[in-house]
Amino acid sequence: MPDDIPARGGSHAPGDRNVAAAGPDALLAGLDDYVAASRPEFERRLRELVGAAGVSADPAHAPDIVRTAELAAGQLREAGLSARIVPTAGNPVVVGEYLAGPSRPTVTIYNHLDVQPADPAEWVTEPFQLTVDGDRYVGRGSTDDKGPALTALQAAQYAAARELPLNIRFLWELEEEIGSPNFEAFVRAELPRLATDSVLVSDTIWIAADRPAIDYGLRGLVTFEVTIETGTADTHSGLTGGPARNPLTELAGIVAECVDPATGKVLVPGFADAVAPVSADELDDFVASGFDVDVFMAAHGLTALRVTDAREVVRRIMAEPTFEVHGFTGGYTGPGVKTVVPPRATVKLSARIVPHQQPAEVFALVRDFITTRHPDARVEMEAGLPPYLGPRTGPHAELAANAVDFAFGRRPAFVREGGSIGAVLTMDQYLKAPVTLLGLSLPSHGYHAPNEHFDWTQAAGGIRMFTHYFGGLAAQPR
Repeated sequence: MPDDIPARGGSHAPGDRNVAAAGPDALLAGLDDYVAASRPEFERRLRELVGAAGVSADPAHAPDIVRTAELAAGQLREAGLSARIVPTAGNPVVVGEYLAGPSRPTVTIYNHLDVQPADPAEWVTEPFQLTVDGDRYVGRGSTDDKGPALTALQAAQYAAARELPLNIRFLWELEEEIGSPNFEAFVRAELPRLATDSVLVSDTIWIAADRPAIDYGLRGLVTFEVTIETGTADTHSGLTGGPARNPLTELAGIVAECVDPATGKVLVPGFADAVAPVSADELDDFVASGFDVDVFMAAHGLTALRVTDAREVVRRIMAEPTFEVHGFTGGYTGPGVKTVVPPRATVKLSARIVPHQQPAEVFALVRDFITTRHPDARVEMEAGLPPYLGPRTGPHAELAANAVDFAFGRRPAFVREGGSIGAVLTMDQYLKAPVTLLGLSLPSHGYHAPNEHFDWTQAAGGIRMFTHYFGGLAAQPR
């Protein structure tokens, strides 16, 4: 793959190009016309990227990852930016830049272009072929995270054409869906070239379609496995059942010791001691995000919840840790019942953690709790990611809120995301610049689900939002 790709002129937006002299309002003159005229270009670009099946979890899709990177670099270049494809020990990172000058402020925009797998049998349409259904764009990666990435690019193209006095850098990762294993090494290696005044991430979800939301926090994650081995081969339950230890039964007991299945309360002593309590004002904003229990259940295909009070549901998603079981392996799982006692079994577990919990400390608490009671249980940590908590007030939060209000006609709620984004922590640690999370996806868009989609309403509003935000950044004193 090529390393450096020179910029070439992209399509220019109408109106006065001398934004620096005319002031921030000049940037918005002609914006609505640009947004309307840019829709075919946005759809073409999204069609190209959705058609590149960059599934990072499947080595068979390695050629598609390469194709995704090359298409992305070409689209950046087409928009009037420079582009570099930077190799890593795994998948590359695509870097795009519009440079207004060394004395100008810089914003770094992060998105990821790799996607989850997709089973065509579960889809109404072909997952890796964009289907345009009115204002809906159906295809794997359309909302997570190619649509938001291209929305930001459309805004950057407009800003570059108007010669906005702001340096705009894109970092498009291709390993986010597998935990960003090489992103930190990329940032360390490229650090001299990545100096920035602020970071913008668009990979989060609003709580409700009619109420914009800005995330300022992310839960962390600890994943681990517990294995018990009691023999060397399957045995007949009629011959050994009773005296023989059954590792599946013992693992089920271990899980019940760790978490109350009815309430979800974690029973490991000390597990939640470090949790920072959420304030009443924060919780009020969580609920004001437009959260509705019935809509939440319908969007995620849930038929029952542990709690049904909206305030308690959002508290648990945004501000409390979890202990979840993801699967058991061992024994017989084919049709019917095969009456064997298996020799070994494993349970796959995770904990979502919140400020101020740390992955290693949480894992140690759980491991020691289990092994003290079950000395021959093997507890192994797979991965750990700390939580992130940024500011919900201050100049960047205010710029973001103003941009959302301008674009969507309503002040956003400030909320925390229940999921995790490893790249945010890496950029926060190394780039040492304020991180703003300006997502565009909706619960109905189907993150990671069959028939995932994005829509033009969010894209059009997003172009206006990002453009307004860029203008505010350019006007800030350095």
